[in-house]
Amino acid sequence: MSRFLLVTLSLFIGISGVCKKNSDQLQLIAKDAKVTKAGGGYIFTEGPSVAADGRVFFTDQPNDKIDVWDEDGTITTFMQPCDRSNGTYFNKNGELVVCADLHNRLVAINMDKKMRTLAENFNGQPLNAPNDLWIAPNGGIYFSDPYYHRGYWEPGRKELQDKRGVYFLNTNGKVIRVIDDYKQPNGLIGTPDGKTLYVSDINDGKIWKYTINQDGTLSNKTFFAPEGSDGMTIDNQGNVYLTNKVVSVFNPKGKNIARIEVPEQPSNVCFGGKKRNILFITARTSVYTLKMKVKGVQ
Repeated sequence: MSRFLLVTLSLFIGISGVCKKNSDQLQLIAKDAKVTKAGGGYIFTEGPSVAADGRVFFTDQPNDKIDVWDEDGTITTFMQPCDRSNGTYFNKNGELVVCADLHNRLVAINMDKKMRTLAENFNGQPLNAPNDLWIAPNGGIYFSDPYYHRGYWEPGRKELQDKRGVYFLNTNGKVIRVIDDYKQPNGLIGTPDGKTLYVSDINDGKIWKYTINQDGTLSNKTFFAPEGSDGMTIDNQGNVYLTNKVVSVFNPKGKNIARIEVPEQPSNVCFGGKKRNILFITARTSVYTLKMKVKGVQ
């Protein structure tokens, strides 16, 4: 490649992690904003979710803890141990609902750090290990239940469900399986109106889009994006943020409008801060932030 082409390309590459800036991407990211390391020293960060006050709670599963990032730049530990919490999401009562796979449960943790079990089996059999979740406006909970073997499980532990599925826990406490045809379900996110759910089949490298029915079941399975995703979020324009090698952003029509590079491979994302305009990214040993023009809706 010629020196001229190299120089030309360099003008379009973000210095601290923002990829090629097309017109769509310029509408998403705040002017002159760069991906910034907010904290480090972890083993594998995951499961960020925003509290009502804008703080972001996230997990470090190998270290069995939940930490909290504040917009002032401080990070503190909320809970350790935490039943190997992975994906998290706040409910309307201010409880942190988590996928806790030490005992393969979906649990709610209040701010006094008391746990209560929400779901732990389906059809009389224990769940494989809940991984990620999204809470619908009506309070129902969608969660993925793949199978990733954990070294801290008891010897001989095997896959317990006949399918690696996605489930819906309704407000009456009943668990129903709503997806059973994936290789490995993982990240998921819904729209704030409660009408649409996006779900990742990470091992098949695809995102699917569904209509949410009144009873919580899903219909109208539609291909959305040709990428798998570990975690997902959505902004106030309806754009969906995926995490794999980079943070990929797809508009509601399924067009890839941005690719945000991170120093480490990202695992999950959410919008934090009091104005919900800070993209918070978990990425292996560190967590990162990026100031945005768009805002989160969750």
